[in-house]
Amino acid sequence: MNPYHHLVSEYARFIRDGRRYPLGNFPPCPRPAPRPDAPKALLFSPHPDDEVVVGALALRLLRQSNWNVVNIAVTHGSNKTRQEERLLELQACCACIGFGLVQTAPQGLEKVNIRTREEEPGHWRESVRVISDLLSSHSPKVIFFPHASDWNSTHIGTHFLAKDALRSLPEFECYVVETEFWRPLDSPNLMVEVAPGELGDLITALTFHVGEVERNPYHLSLPAWMMDNTRRGSELIGGQGATAPTFAFATLYRVSKWSGGEMRKLYPDGKFLSSADHPETIFT
Repeated sequence: MNPYHHLVSEYARFIRDGRRYPLGNFPPCPRPAPRPDAPKALLFSPHPDDEVVVGALALRLLRQSNWNVVNIAVTHGSNKTRQEERLLELQACCACIGFGLVQTAPQGLEKVNIRTREEEPGHWRESVRVISDLLSSHSPKVIFFPHASDWNSTHIGTHFLAKDALRSLPEFECYVVETEFWRPLDSPNLMVEVAPGELGDLITALTFHVGEVERNPYHLSLPAWMMDNTRRGSELIGGQGATAPTFAFATLYRVSKWSGGEMRKLYPDGKFLSSADHPETIFT
């Protein structure tokens, strides 16, 4: 038998079987207690579910480095009839994976997009103030938010919301990790290996977003996306023709330092972070 036919049929079987697996109702994943003086990482998530879809590096900071990782729920989604339910799903997801959770508003911020930034400056300024206050009160060492071309209007809006909040704090400094999901980064500079156990936990937490994965079972395709990240990252970061690392799964990011009111590029030659590497070394 051609082994590649078997390989493909097994992929198809995994997806078929996965559709019958339970959603949510899993016990919390193991997690260490952050030390009292632990550095803090904030994930500015455009929607409930983004915190675990792109949260591999944050999870490793929590588990390997004992950092305090907090998800900031920028919105609760655009469907008002689902916002309360999505918050409950988000709370269960964060409790499962071990991330803290902070809301920006009782129903999340509204109209987080470029059109609002351009046409409703008063509304936009108030949203920026919310994010600025969170940055000031939490004093994070690292923040995560989508890159400027991540296709989805709320993802792009969250990028500019976070950037405008940073600009409003002249003396503020932190590391910035730009994430990708809907559209790949043009110039990532960090590929982070995701161990099978970590990926299994991220998918488990993602299943608590029951309404979303029932609509579109994207939790089942997360391994395939991370496999493709390894393919792309091998040469986007390692260079054309570079030998690929042996990672099965990975997430790509762009890491910069926010200092002096601007983004300062880091790692022009790119970096690979294997499971054996300590993730906090990225931010030193």
